Amino acid sequence: MPFDTRRARKFRTAMRRRIEELRTRTEDSLDFAVEHVMQDRVDSFFNVEQGLEEIGHTLGLIEEELEQVHDLATAMRLESRLEFMEDRFEELDSEARQRPRRRRRRINLADFFKATGGGGERTARLHGEINNAHDAFAALGLRYGSSMRAVTAAFRLRAKNLHPDARKGDRSSEPELRRIIEAYQYLKDHDSVMHAEPPRDL
Repeated sequence: MPFDTRRARKFRTAMRRRIEELRTRTEDSLDFAVEHVMQDRVDSFFNVEQGLEEIGHTLGLIEEELEQVHDLATAMRLESRLEFMEDRFEELDSEARQRPRRRRRRINLADFFKATGGGGERTARLHGEINNAHDAFAALGLRYGSSMRAVTAAFRLRAKNLHPDARKGDRSSEPELRRIIEAYQYLKDHDSVMHAEPPRDL
């Protein structure tokens, strides 16, 4: 689903802000690791150092791909990739500082486009394979009528497992990743449907 130039510009601006913030935090975390981790916890230091360098490299790739975003599906994939890097940073920074992981507020891409689109446009209508709640639940491996909390948990787990960054760059799972993104967005945008639409007889 293509989106107009104004919304594309707003999306890129928001993404660049997040990329720059994560890049700054990554550099700060690496400085901390050099000063406080390297001498006392060598194995941990090398793990943190390598992970932070990989994040820095991936942020550069995301920045390059950002200019090629012209539709919602691609934007969602790229936003998911950045979110994966943000989660990875939290793991590494927590390891370096020996503290529990922080809980951060996630930016919801669908809500972002609704806010910038003006009005009640249903941005999740990607005209893909997911056209009803039954298919959406099935795509996420859930029983019909599962709660949105279960939907969100299932989506995050499957998205992380299918994401190319978790599969050493292997993009063969991207069609399935797009399908579960579509299923998740459908259920979020049609929350009432799952309670109003009767289950199918199998």
